[in-house]
Amino acid sequence: MNVEQLTGQSETHLVSTKVGQKAFLVHRDVAEDLLRLANAAQQAGFNFHIASGFRSFERQAAIWNNKMLGHRPILDSNSQPLDATRLTDREKIYAILRWSALPGASRHHWGSDFDVFDKDALPENTSLALEPWEYLTGHQSKFYHWLVTHAEQFGFYFPYREDKGGVAAEPWHISHRHVAHDCLKQLTPAMLIAQLSAESIEGAATLNQEIVSIYTQFVSNISL
Repeated sequence: MNVEQLTGQSETHLVSTKVGQKAFLVHRDVAEDLLRLANAAQQAGFNFHIASGFRSFERQAAIWNNKMLGHRPILDSNSQPLDATRLTDREKIYAILRWSALPGASRHHWGSDFDVFDKDALPENTSLALEPWEYLTGHQSKFYHWLVTHAEQFGFYFPYREDKGGVAAEPWHISHRHVAHDCLKQLTPAMLIAQLSAESIEGAATLNQEIVSIYTQFVSNISL
């Protein structure tokens, strides 16, 4: 993959793939395995849906900038909002990274990673919150435990299955092991600095100073 593909600024590695009633952009080497997983889930009685798939650099940057500017909440490790006015740029950056990836470093740029859920398990008049309790003990727990048992058969795993002190645990997030592993090997701190320097990203000066630490704690620090 080239730099633009790895950092979400190109879609040339993606193909349109219909999952359920909706089409998603998926890495060309992932599409078949994703459909096999979705079909197996359906056969097991789950209404397999994707809450989030490919996300462009532009979209990730909008999420990031809105949080840095105080237009969207910054949450602590317990999903409680922080008072951003009391935080330094460095403190805001590390708090945001617990729940939102740095633009250019999101695994969703690769078309290999998906936030998934069982639509039929959602209680009536309830929206998916993508909070751990939904999957560990709540309405998505049966679906999650099925995924834990079967995802590897189709080439997928959970990069944020446990909290390793970087990205908070995300039991909804599955990743295509082979493709995502190759993408991660190619993505470097130097590559991220170059991309961030060319864009309008809030906190850029601090990000440049912290990029190696950020990469180590939040990008490469995953469950294998």
